[in-house]
Amino acid sequence: MTDALVGLGHDVTLFASGESRTKATLAPMRPKALWLDDAPLKSPVAAHLAMLEQVRRRADDFDVLHFHLSHFLHFPFFGECVQRTVTTPHGRLDYADLAPAYRLWPRYPMISISDRQRRPLADANWLATVHHGLPPDLYRPPQGRPGGSGGYLAFLGRFSRDKRPDRAIDIAERAGLPLRLAAKVGDDDRTYFHEQVEPRIDGKTIRHVGEITDDQKPDFLGDAAALLLPIDWPEPFGLVVIEAFACGTPVIAWDNGAMPEIIDQGVTGFVVTSIEEAVDAVARARTLDRARIRQVFERRFSATAMARTYVAAYEVLMRDGSATGARAVAHTSL
Repeated sequence: MTDALVGLGHDVTLFASGESRTKATLAPMRPKALWLDDAPLKSPVAAHLAMLEQVRRRADDFDVLHFHLSHFLHFPFFGECVQRTVTTPHGRLDYADLAPAYRLWPRYPMISISDRQRRPLADANWLATVHHGLPPDLYRPPQGRPGGSGGYLAFLGRFSRDKRPDRAIDIAERAGLPLRLAAKVGDDDRTYFHEQVEPRIDGKTIRHVGEITDDQKPDFLGDAAALLLPIDWPEPFGLVVIEAFACGTPVIAWDNGAMPEIIDQGVTGFVVTSIEEAVDAVARARTLDRARIRQVFERRFSATAMARTYVAAYEVLMRDGSATGARAVAHTSL
């Protein structure tokens, strides 16, 4: 996102970890991102507090302070300039303590990543909804062969109860197609994986290909007949959906969270409510125009489309705050 904002002519400073790759001015807060740091005894709360203090000290350098934090840790720091802040929470908002916490700081402007994400905080100071976007060249459909030529169904994500890979296996078996699972087994998900998923992986029709990199995703997704996303939780967005769209691959997803917002029914995939509907959607997915799916991605979910929508929100923020247009923007993320 910061690169797209820079491309639109904005002066952006990114407060993040030192290994971040960005066209913005990087203000490194720690050597490695928290989620990539395997060091023992690290403190995410302390790391975020230290970052927020650095942002607070430089707050007057920026027209807009854009926070990408889901748990409102920054709210006590920026009351004096709240009208120049915007917060994009990237996680679920139905945790029991979030609504009471937000009511203590109700002036903070918020931007949701989907309309569905807003429901638990329906009365918050919502400024806009901005769907995620990706650089258009990050993933592309396969070259030199038809999309979906691998003839398999794909699952990409985590082996968790929320993501329901066991349900993906049910769909593939009922549809009579192979399934390839590209996923990590996290510490919290090991029992579920060993009990519900691993016994069904035969290495032939049901294959676990391990975690894959960004470089591997175009082939993995582009060669798949469809991506299965049989989620069992209120997914606030689901980045993997638009990764598939970028590769021209349709998505078959459960009717949970933001899926009905992101998937154009019968165009970029299908939203379903049962195994039977999912199996039927697998057959129908073969008739979808994969070039059109890519076109929808470019129109709705490119990084530039996302950045332009954010800029429009910044302009509303600055106008309501009686300030000039936003040119210098600070983003925070660890």
